[in-house]
Amino acid sequence: MLSGSKSCFMYFLLLLIDGILHCHAWATVRHQFVVKEAPYTRLCKTKNILTVNGQFPGPTLYAYRGDEIVVDVYNRGKHNITIHWHGVRQPRNPWSDGPEYITQCPIQPGTKFSQKIIFSTEEGTIWWHAHSDWSRATVHGAIIVYPKYGTGYPFPKPWAEVPILLGEWWNKDVMDVMEEALITGGDPNVSDALTINGQPGAFYPCSKLGTYTLNVQHGQTYLLRIINAALNTILFFAIAKHNLTVVGADASYTKPLTTNYLTVAPGQSYDALLHADQSPDHRYYMAARAYNSAAAALFDNTTTTAVVQYQKNHRRPRSRPPCFPYLPHYNDTLAFIHSVKGLRSLANERHPISVPTKNITTHLISTVSINLFPCPNFTCEGANGSRLAASMNNISFVTPSIDILQSYYYYHITRSFSTRFPSVSPYVFNFTADILPLDLEIAKRGTEVKILEYGSAVELVFQGTNVVAGIDHPMHIHGYGFFVVGSGLENFDLYKDPLTYNLVDPPERNTAIVPRNGWLAIRFRADNPERHQTWGMDTVLLVKNGRHANETLLPPPPDMPPC
Repeated sequence: MLSGSKSCFMYFLLLLIDGILHCHAWATVRHQFVVKEAPYTRLCKTKNILTVNGQFPGPTLYAYRGDEIVVDVYNRGKHNITIHWHGVRQPRNPWSDGPEYITQCPIQPGTKFSQKIIFSTEEGTIWWHAHSDWSRATVHGAIIVYPKYGTGYPFPKPWAEVPILLGEWWNKDVMDVMEEALITGGDPNVSDALTINGQPGAFYPCSKLGTYTLNVQHGQTYLLRIINAALNTILFFAIAKHNLTVVGADASYTKPLTTNYLTVAPGQSYDALLHADQSPDHRYYMAARAYNSAAAALFDNTTTTAVVQYQKNHRRPRSRPPCFPYLPHYNDTLAFIHSVKGLRSLANERHPISVPTKNITTHLISTVSINLFPCPNFTCEGANGSRLAASMNNISFVTPSIDILQSYYYYHITRSFSTRFPSVSPYVFNFTADILPLDLEIAKRGTEVKILEYGSAVELVFQGTNVVAGIDHPMHIHGYGFFVVGSGLENFDLYKDPLTYNLVDPPERNTAIVPRNGWLAIRFRADNPERHQTWGMDTVLLVKNGRHANETLLPPPPDMPPC
C-alpha cells in the first residue's frame, strides 16, 4: 500500500512489553497488548486518550534481526483499531501489517487478533502505530531491532541508547478533531502542542515539571533513536551546542553524516550518535518545531523541548536557563533539503544493497495533489467553499468495506475495486505553475489498484503539483524498503533527471518526502506478494505470487477479524 500526507500520513502500531525484551531468532516470543482509554494530563487539561497498556507513548519493542514475535492485540476501546508495524517488511505475511480494509478488517471493540511480526532485513530503529483513522496520534511506540545475535554495530558501541519520539498533543479528543474536519470539509485543527517522549516541554502552560530530561556523562557517546510520530508535521530537530552523527535511517545503516540539525518527516526514523563533549556546567535544550513550506496551510507553530544535562550538573541549582539550539525558520526550504542531502547507504560487504539498476520492467509516474470536491451551496470550508481532498494521478482513494487482499487472493472478488490505476498522470500540464486551470482541482473518486508481476523491477516517480496548493508529501510503502535514487524541485524531466540518479549507494528508506512542487524517484523490486489517507492520497499495489513456494503468500491466520 502506498500512502502520503496531508491530513494523516500513514503509519501503524502496537504491543505490550514489560521491561526490555531481547528476542532471539530461534524462539518465537508471545506478548499481550491492550488498547484502552486512560486519563492523561497535559497543558493543564486532563482527558482520556487511547493508549496501549496505559502508556503514552506506548511501550518500546526490542528484537534482534530475524526474530518472529506474536502479539495478542486486545481492543478494549470504543473504536475499531488496526495495528501497523511501520517499516517491517513482513515477508509473505501481509495479514499482520495493519492497514484497515486493505490487508485486514479492523479489530472491533471487545475482540482480539493475534499478529505475527516477522523481522527480516531490518536493523535499527522503526516504530509501530495504529492504522485506523487518527488513533495513531496517541497509539504508537518505538521498535528497536538489534543486529543478529552475536554480531555488532558498524560503528563504535554507544554508552547508552535512548528512544526519542516526536509527537503531537490535542486538548480535544483527536477523533473529534478528525470528524469535525470531515464534516466541514476544511483543514483539521492543528495540535495544541508538540511533544518529545510525550512531554511538551518548557514553553507551554503547566508543562515545565513534565519536561523530559536526558542525563549524560561527559565523554560518552549516546545512540539516539529518533522517530517522528506526528500525524502530518515535518519537524526540524536539534540539540544545543551538539552535533548529531546519523548512522542509520528507517532501520537501514548509512555512511556517517554529521549535522547540527535534522529534518524528520512523519513516519521517518533516524539513528544518530550524540557525543557528550560540551561543558558539564551548562544544560542544553533538545528542541523540535515544524517545517511548513505552504504559505496558506495551517500548522502548529510551537516549539517542544527536552533538557540534556550532564550528570556532574545533575544536583546543582539551576540558576541559568538551558542553551537553545539553532533551528531553521519554519519555511526554510533550502535547510529542509540540505539537512540530510548527503545521506548514503553503507553499501559495503557486510551491509550490501541491491538497488535495481538495469532492466526496469515497471515505470510508474504519479502526481500527488491537494484537490477539491464540490460542496452544496459552497458551504464547506475548503477553497472556494469546496471540500478539501487529495489524490494520486487525480484519483482520490475510496476505502472499501472489505479486505482487498483476501478478496483478490482467496475469494477472487474484484467488484469492490478496480485494477486500472494509471501508470502515468491522465493529465499532463505544468505541474508546478503558479496558476493552473480550475478544472484540474476536482479529482475523481475511486478504489483503484495497480497489479505488479512478482519480481518486477519498479521505478516510481512521485510528482508534486501546485493544484489548489503545493505542499510537501511524506510517502510510505507497506511491505517494502525502497531506494531513493533522486529528487528535485519543479517538474520531473524524463530525459534529464534520470542521468543524475544515485545508483551506487542511495539511502534505503520506508518513508520519504516529495518536496513541495518537486519530485521524488524511488526504485524497488516487487518480491513481497501483498498488497493519504484521510483525504484519499493513497493507492494499493497488489504484487502477484511468484512461481515457487517461497514466493507466495502464507495463508491468512484463522482469527482474521471479520468485516
